[in-house]
Amino acid sequence: MVSEKYPEGKRAPGELERVRTFVNSVDYFDDEEDLPTPDALRAWLVAHELMDEGEPVSDGDLRRALDVREGLRALLLANNELPLDETKVERLDRAASRAGLRPRFLPGEDPGLVPDAAGVDGALARLLSIVAASVADGSWERFKACPRDECFWAFYDNTKNRSKRWCRMETCGNAEKARSYRERHGAKA
Repeated sequence: MVSEKYPEGKRAPGELERVRTFVNSVDYFDDEEDLPTPDALRAWLVAHELMDEGEPVSDGDLRRALDVREGLRALLLANNELPLDETKVERLDRAASRAGLRPRFLPGEDPGLVPDAAGVDGALARLLSIVAASVADGSWERFKACPRDECFWAFYDNTKNRSKRWCRMETCGNAEKARSYRERHGAKA
């Protein structure tokens, strides 16, 4: 699986790790996709305890799931100070409106958002409820995507000053620094 390539020590906290894994269900650098078909989406959602195995998954469900994934990635890139891709966020918003979330109040617990649907829509709603909770607890702003064109990998910035820019300094950071150096020195020649 694409999403299992990430080092254990660099995972997002709590339930946000589930969202990070979902966003990283495609590896642009190696051109690997965990969700190429509706059946693959079903298997992924079941494996991550977001949906029951017997639920149907259509081509439209797959398109909505990919819209959610890429819309979240656009927001994570914006968290890393890149321009917001408004088209992807609009598609995310349309998919979110279908997913259906509702507030839930239980005695002795804090109110929370829960899915108001089953199947893929419920699974997507669960992921989006995790995003909403991370915004509320302040962890969302540390959730970013690597700005390197070949990468776009989602990661959690656990640095004290929230300044982490690259998913992995030893790969993307070094490659971008070398590219920038070549551009600066090539321009002087």
